[in-house]
Amino acid sequence: MVTEKEVMAVLNQVMDPELGRSLVELNMIRDLEVRDGRVSFTIALTIPGCPMREQIRANAQAAVEKLDGVKEVTITLGAMSEEERRAVLGTAQPTLPRLNPFNKIDKTVAILSGKGGVGKSSVTALLAVALSKEGKRVGVLDADITGPSIPKLFGLPPGGVRGSEQGILPMITPLGIKIMSTNLLVPEEDTAVVWRGPMITGAIKQFWSDVLWGRIDTMLVDLPPGTSDATLTVLQSLPLDGVVLVTTPQQLASLVVRKAVRMIQSLNVPILGVVENMSYYTCPDSGKPHYIFGPSHAEEIAEKACAEVWAHLPIDPSVAELGDAGTIELADVSVFDGIIDRLNQHQ
Repeated sequence: MVTEKEVMAVLNQVMDPELGRSLVELNMIRDLEVRDGRVSFTIALTIPGCPMREQIRANAQAAVEKLDGVKEVTITLGAMSEEERRAVLGTAQPTLPRLNPFNKIDKTVAILSGKGGVGKSSVTALLAVALSKEGKRVGVLDADITGPSIPKLFGLPPGGVRGSEQGILPMITPLGIKIMSTNLLVPEEDTAVVWRGPMITGAIKQFWSDVLWGRIDTMLVDLPPGTSDATLTVLQSLPLDGVVLVTTPQQLASLVVRKAVRMIQSLNVPILGVVENMSYYTCPDSGKPHYIFGPSHAEEIAEKACAEVWAHLPIDPSVAELGDAGTIELADVSVFDGIIDRLNQHQ
């Protein structure tokens, strides 16, 4: 008959995908009971909304079901208390990926929304352009592995990345912005990248560690929507100086972004500021602003994030046209002056 000791032994072989430590070692197994071949226990996740929760559950269930004498496995998902979570993360933080010895990156900032369709990649690209025009050496790490759009905005062709003895060579735009993205690795622009969580996580870490970035003043990390593996990997594994939140005026967008705020805060990553995109449209005839998507909710998000609103960006059709043409570097980025000033204050 299977015993609790045997169950704990196999669970000790099941790893947390993000922390790289066993569930037993992290004290995630709670309330274990074994009766007549029926096994039940609770897995205390480090954060309640962990996007890897179903994978963790499935791995644990598969491991226990392999034991002789097991008839049934019931797993309940719970969450650690704040004190437990801090204790675990304090001793089990993921090891930061090594940085290529030829690289020196002064500041790393993630651009995050939590919600798709808010223009996060466009904001990332325009901010990169604005920083470059200020004389900064800029890099863009496109962490949206399965839905990259940064190369398209800059007009960079697929399959253009090459390797060297020192590392993978990023592509460089006319303004000198260095970019790395999965769409620069595939043969065609519309080639689908169908990867599961561990491969996505590995790619992001490799973009950080194996790319020959050289000297970078500001590295911008363009994150995918939501709180998925890619987002957690960046927030937990890269040496971020902080996060810039991008939202739009719609209530739905602000709701989703507030969820992202809670996740960021739970990981103790600084939120530098909030940028509201598509805030209004200025009529070219009258010069009057029209609030197409309703009143702003940026202040509410900023209050929740304990940060400031850095900018209310207008709807500018010319930006979309330049992005579609791959000439985003020709855009007027004067509206980003205030954002750059705020960003430079965070040394």
